[in-house]
Amino acid sequence: MKLIQYVRSLSIQKKIILFCLGGVALWGYFHHKSHLAKEAAQQHTRPIPPVVIAKTKQTDFPVWVTGLGTVTPVYNVTVRSRVDGAIVKIYFKEGELVKEGDPIVDIDPRPYQVQLEQAQGQLEHDEALLNNAKLDFKRYSVLSAKGAIPRQQLDTQKYLVVQYEGTVLTDKSQVDNAKLQLIYSHITAPVSGRLGLRLVDLGNIVHAADTNGIVALTQLDPITVIFPLPQDIIPKLMLRLKSQQKIPVQIWNRNNTQFITEGSLITVDNLVDTTTGMVKLRANFDNQEFKLFPNQFVNARILIETITNALIIPAAAIQQGSSGPYVYIYHPDKHTVSVQQVIVGPSNDRETVVDSGLKQGDIVIKDGIDNLRDGAQVKVANSL
Repeated sequence: MKLIQYVRSLSIQKKIILFCLGGVALWGYFHHKSHLAKEAAQQHTRPIPPVVIAKTKQTDFPVWVTGLGTVTPVYNVTVRSRVDGAIVKIYFKEGELVKEGDPIVDIDPRPYQVQLEQAQGQLEHDEALLNNAKLDFKRYSVLSAKGAIPRQQLDTQKYLVVQYEGTVLTDKSQVDNAKLQLIYSHITAPVSGRLGLRLVDLGNIVHAADTNGIVALTQLDPITVIFPLPQDIIPKLMLRLKSQQKIPVQIWNRNNTQFITEGSLITVDNLVDTTTGMVKLRANFDNQEFKLFPNQFVNARILIETITNALIIPAAAIQQGSSGPYVYIYHPDKHTVSVQQVIVGPSNDRETVVDSGLKQGDIVIKDGIDNLRDGAQVKVANSL
């Protein structure tokens, strides 16, 4: 009654304002109610999200660790001359494959042939003096025994023989050295491999002190790859090396998308790089088809260990949350999912080892996870 009296007492302008405010309030109430009804209808008619499921499996899981490596030849030799002289013959072509002992170039051998003949002549001369001194020593020994010559003359002849023996020994070493210089004038490949670009031309004068050399020679088969890995893997690697186990190493291209070849680990370096905490490894590979090329960048994958009876799920099923990694478990009786925290172990591009949180036979969601929540209903799009 008081409200009616109050309204009657208001001016017409105030009545109009009050009426408008009441209308706005009523419109807002009914609009909000209509919006809630629409949301409820949308939720009721929202399609159930499709998902792809996978069942946990228990099997052996190989643990591979990858490091960026460089293809490194076992031998990378710059062929140089050991003697001075003019190049009189070139046997090789740039880029060709050669075997150990194949001829590379000839240095003019004539000066060294002359030196050899001189040394041989001097040797023959001094051998003749030695033989004559020995004969005289025998004669003096007989005469000295009869008292025909003084003892001093016999001793002098004795030491003359020793002197000539030393001279002959020196002459023989000079002959051997001359022969060696003559051999050095014919330069051969020290190892088997592939030759690079020629660094000299026919007629060039080369010296033993030259730094550039004649040609570079690189062994391509077998070949090695050097790559660094974290120091944490050293104990497992050294244990396997000590037991003389063959440790497989796979080589993939730089983008890690294409397999190239497989070999085995040779050795682990004897120290860790203190700036990076990494240790270098060297692996050996057959390279008959020349798939690996010196100084090429590759990815090296080494088998560290194999976990037996590991519980494995698809790597795509693992999600990261504020509390750590988790998965969605599918419940086939209710067609719903629930969140399950897990502790994960090693993984590769496709699968992950689960150390705890799941058991054999659990079904997890591996695709269609984006719109899921704990307790949500789902529609399975595949069969196990």
